[in-house]
Amino acid sequence: MESATTPEVALGSKLKVEEASPADAEGPRASPRQLLPPVEEHPKIWLPRALKQTYIRKVGDTINLLIPFQGKPKARATWTRDGCALDASHVSVRSGEQDSILFIREAQRADSGRYQLSVQLGGLEATAAIDILVIERPGPPQNVKLVDVWGSNATLEWTAPQDTGNTVLLGYTVQKADTKSGLWFTVLERYHRTSCVVSDLIVGNSYAFRVFAENQCGLSETAPVTVDLAHIQKAASIYKAKGFAQRDFSEAPKFTQPLVDCTTITGYDTQLFCCVRASPKPKIVWLKNKMVIQGNPKYRALSHLGICSLEIRKPSPFDGGIYTCKAINALGEASVDCRVDVKAPY
Repeated sequence: MESATTPEVALGSKLKVEEASPADAEGPRASPRQLLPPVEEHPKIWLPRALKQTYIRKVGDTINLLIPFQGKPKARATWTRDGCALDASHVSVRSGEQDSILFIREAQRADSGRYQLSVQLGGLEATAAIDILVIERPGPPQNVKLVDVWGSNATLEWTAPQDTGNTVLLGYTVQKADTKSGLWFTVLERYHRTSCVVSDLIVGNSYAFRVFAENQCGLSETAPVTVDLAHIQKAASIYKAKGFAQRDFSEAPKFTQPLVDCTTITGYDTQLFCCVRASPKPKIVWLKNKMVIQGNPKYRALSHLGICSLEIRKPSPFDGGIYTCKAINALGEASVDCRVDVKAPY
């Protein structure tokens, strides 16, 4: 039985098989860019609005930042601080397909700085910077001293604290306490200068003063107290009497109220009155029909504070007549008269 042969075999020719080179077997090489998958979504970081300004935390607080981003296929996120790699023993970073978390359990002042998140995808990159500031209470002011005391005022001076707590100071708080009560009262808050005048101190008290520094965390834990006390003493007042001319009240007698004519009935006591003004005190003399009646028991004469009176006891018709009151002093004399009529009863 004849076997089928190819025409070349039938003619008695030889088949040459050329060996293929390794380069021909591999075929044309592909470039590295042709090996990467195509970028479906460019990398982009969605930074929260609160992190676009300085992120401030207190010492001991927890820092937990969640930063979302985009990029397809999966992008690679890396964190740095001030251009250096993070300390993995203190700062934890966890990155997923759509966000990255920066976690610090207990923040310290050394953790302050600029943190940068970089999201890379192929030859594309997106970055975002976050400024973190870790602060604490400031130290106390230095060299607080009492400079001067005058009247009810006291002048204080001090210098800024050595440690401001890693942030700017908001000012100083000044307090006073009197030695009697020992209670502290605030007189100035968020005062920006390093010297002040405390006014309206109570006379007779002694005062001590202390000064706190203040920042965003609050007042300093301690405050130095002035060594010297401010003693508010009462000013010695010297009264100077103004000179004035002594007024001369000397005056000659002058009757301000004269005697009045009167009619009386026999047996009924009668009184006569008049008023006189004089300095020095005048001598009063009573007369009846121009005859002095001083010492007569029928008459009773009185003079007090310029009021002169004459009492006629149980007058009779013979007691009628002209009665005169005369006032005499060194500057002159004056007199007043009146008529007294005595009638028998009906």
